[in-house]
Amino acid sequence: MPAMKIVKKILIGLLVVLIVLQAFRPTKNTSGDTTKDISKSYAVPEDVKTILAKACNDCHSNKTVYPWYAEVQPVAWWLNDHIVEGKREINFNEFDGYRIGRQYKKMEECIKQIKEGEMPLSSYTLIHKNAILTDTEKQSFLNWCQNVRDSIKAKYPADSLVIKKKKD
Repeated sequence: MPAMKIVKKILIGLLVVLIVLQAFRPTKNTSGDTTKDISKSYAVPEDVKTILAKACNDCHSNKTVYPWYAEVQPVAWWLNDHIVEGKREINFNEFDGYRIGRQYKKMEECIKQIKEGEMPLSSYTLIHKNAILTDTEKQSFLNWCQNVRDSIKAKYPADSLVIKKKKD
């Protein structure tokens, strides 16, 4: 029976650790600030707004709709990491504040990732089935991204569309 006591102590220790972890929570992405939203400079059709809301905004905006399990550690840390990384890649609520070259490049990256099936993430669509894009939605989103790129290209000189590499 000594092995059973050891297992019981280990389980109690793990439970205590999990309970203590609940006190340490990441800051939630709930500001909702849209002062630099992409819609300030580029038209966003209703169908694209719907696509952004269902498949993109939880990780690529300033307002995440959190599921119930985001209240449990360490899941909240894992979700927060995805959100922080997603916003670093592209934040549609901050897009109007990006330099023109970055805006142009980010739309190109959106096109590439949708075409290659990289976005939305499969780990996201596993739970959020409504975030799975239909072929029509994908095409609509791709057309919109290309239209944004075309409008940037038409409005700004070619040298402003290039992201210059930092010198070492």
